[in-house]
Amino acid sequence: MFEEILNFTIDKEDANKRIDVYLSENIEDMSRSQIKKLIDDETVKVNGKIIKSNYKTKENDSLEITIPEPKNLELIAEDIDIDIIYEDDDIAVVNKAKGMVVHPAAGNYTGTLVNALLYKCNNLSSINGVIRPGIVHRIDKDTSGVLVIAKNDMAHRSLSEQIKNHTVKRCYLALTEGVIKVDSGTVNAPIGRHPVERKKMAITEKNSRHAITHFKVIERFQRNTLIEARLETGRTHQIRVHMAHLGYPLVGDPVYGFKKQKFNIKGQALHARTLGFMHPRTGEYVEFSSDIPDDFKRVLSRIRNVENS
Repeated sequence: MFEEILNFTIDKEDANKRIDVYLSENIEDMSRSQIKKLIDDETVKVNGKIIKSNYKTKENDSLEITIPEPKNLELIAEDIDIDIIYEDDDIAVVNKAKGMVVHPAAGNYTGTLVNALLYKCNNLSSINGVIRPGIVHRIDKDTSGVLVIAKNDMAHRSLSEQIKNHTVKRCYLALTEGVIKVDSGTVNAPIGRHPVERKKMAITEKNSRHAITHFKVIERFQRNTLIEARLETGRTHQIRVHMAHLGYPLVGDPVYGFKKQKFNIKGQALHARTLGFMHPRTGEYVEFSSDIPDDFKRVLSRIRNVENS
């Protein structure tokens, strides 16, 4: 279920690099030693041929790497403090802290939200397999906010269907660079893996999925804008990519934002504030919200204090 195949094409700038160095730079959450093991296991091909880890890349090389499904993996339940804002027999709603990874991935099997949930909850759905129990949707490591967790497969199927049908309310608060002049808008632009920088997503027609973000201005400042962004679809890095595409990247975004950041904030100023859906068992609409984290508040306070001084 979790075997993943990634493809890369070497451009002129990345030519003459050791292949293990290149891949470790372009595959998120994988170290050079992990890459070397995959090469030794003959899961990496260049132009259709098995290579060694000291292979030097050439311009226009076609790389294919197969990341296998973890075998005999037993996740550890860890007593990690998490903010569960609602829980019943079918679901748990969590206010995920900024900096916490949602579920384990290659080379990162501890300290995640899943590890904490395994300790806190008696049951989690099994639909997403051994490393993603209970996980119906996710948010980025450095994005905080509300997530719903499925505690059984019935709840998981119901929530997944609602997400698929775009009936789940998912509203975020975000602070952008620049002053957005329109009061509201919609970005309808397909998102896929960046053709060269594989850790990034991009607006592209190739191997992409349609993505729609609605936004409205909450507050304007001299050089920034506080917005509410509502997801119609839920693609990786969607709000971050769409706002950068408009020319208003998120404050603190290390991937799509300005290289020089003027605020002391780790990661993007993005918070999943509101989540609403039909309860899987009762069919009643429920909605949950959480406040923005302290570092986000500090940035807003600093901006307001400067502008009011």
